[in-house]
Amino acid sequence: MTFDFASAGRVAFGAGAVAQVAPAVAALGVKSVLLVIGRDPSRTAGLLRSLSAQGLAVTLFPVTDEPTVELARAGVRAAAGAGAVIACGGGSVLDAGKAIAALVTNGGDALDYLEVVGAGRALSRPSLPFIAIPTTAGTGSEVTRNAVLAVPEARVKASLRSPFMLPMLAVVDPDLLAGLPRAVIAASGLDALSQVIEPFLSVRANPISDALARDGIRRSAGALRRAYQHGLADDAAARAELALASLCGGLCLANAGLGAVHGFAAPAGGMFGAPHGAVCAALLPHVLDVNRRALAARAPAHPALARLRELATLLMPEAPADVTAEDGIAFIAELCRALDVPGLGRYGLTPAEIPALVDKAKVASSMRGNPLPLTDAELTEIAQRAL
Repeated sequence: MTFDFASAGRVAFGAGAVAQVAPAVAALGVKSVLLVIGRDPSRTAGLLRSLSAQGLAVTLFPVTDEPTVELARAGVRAAAGAGAVIACGGGSVLDAGKAIAALVTNGGDALDYLEVVGAGRALSRPSLPFIAIPTTAGTGSEVTRNAVLAVPEARVKASLRSPFMLPMLAVVDPDLLAGLPRAVIAASGLDALSQVIEPFLSVRANPISDALARDGIRRSAGALRRAYQHGLADDAAARAELALASLCGGLCLANAGLGAVHGFAAPAGGMFGAPHGAVCAALLPHVLDVNRRALAARAPAHPALARLRELATLLMPEAPADVTAEDGIAFIAELCRALDVPGLGRYGLTPAEIPALVDKAKVASSMRGNPLPLTDAELTEIAQRAL
C-alpha cells in the first residue's frame, strides 16, 4: 500500500474562524494584498475592514462568473506589487485566486501551464502566499492543488495543477454560509456529496480518504435536505455539517481522485457554460447506476460493488440490514428531486451534442479514478438520462 496525502498548510475550521485571516496576513510582513471576491462585496466587507485595520493596502478583484484564462490574466495584472492573495467566495473565486497567486510568481501565460488545451508545463516556483476562505459548501477548493479555468474559444475547462498551488491557509467558517440561496445550497451541496462519493469508489482510494469520505457522506446526507428546505440562516448545526462535508470532499478528491461525474462536468461546463455544481448534481445518480451495472456485468468481484452497498448504509443509517446498492442510488435520485435539480437540458445540452460531450468526457483526467472504464454506450446513456 502506497499513497501520499496533501492539504493546505493549515486548516482553520469553526464559527468565527474568518477573524484569523487578517492577523495571519499581517504576520507575513507584507504591505499589500489582492483580495479576490465574488459578485456581492457586502459578503467580504468585514474581512476588508479587518485587513485595513492591520495597515494592509487591499486591491479588490471581483469574480462574477466561472473563471477564464482571460480573467486569470487580468488578475495577474491586478496583483502587481501584492505580497499575498486572499480569495473569499465560492469555488470560482477560490480557483481564480489560486491561479493568480501561481501565475504571479511563475510568469508566462496561463496557457503555458494549463492541461488539455495548454502546453501543460509544470509550475517551477511556489505561489504567492495564498489564503482560501470558502463561502459556499461545495467545491472543497480551499484544500486542493488545482484551479479550473475555462477556455471559451475551445469550449473546454481545464486545470492548472501543482503542489505549489496548495493554499498556505484554508479558513472554513460555517457562519459564512448563512445567506446562501436555496439553489446554491442544492448545487454546491450535491457537488460536495459527489466529491465524497466518487473518491470512496475511486481506484485511488486510500485509508485516509476513505475515513474522510465516510464521515462526509454521513454529514451531507443528514443535513442537505434540511438546509435546502429551511435555509441556513438559523441552523448553525446544518451550516457546520455542510461546511465540514465540503472540506472532506476537497481533501478526498485532492488525494484519491474522482470519477465519471466530474469527467463529464469539466467538458459540460466548457461546452455550455453550465455551473459546475449543477452539472454534478444532474449527473450523480445516473453515473452511480451505470457504474453499478457495469461492475456487476464485467467485474463482479470488484471492491467498488461492495462499496456501493456500503454507500447505501452511510446515506441511510437507519435503513434495514438488507439495504442494497440500488436503495442507495434511489436515495440520491430522490434527494436530487427534492432539491429541484434540473437536467442538463436546462443549460443547453441537446441530444445532438451528446456524442461530442462523450468524446471529451472519456479523456478527462477525472475519468481515470472511475472504478472501471465505461464504454461509449454507457457514457452516452449517462448523458441521455441527465438531460
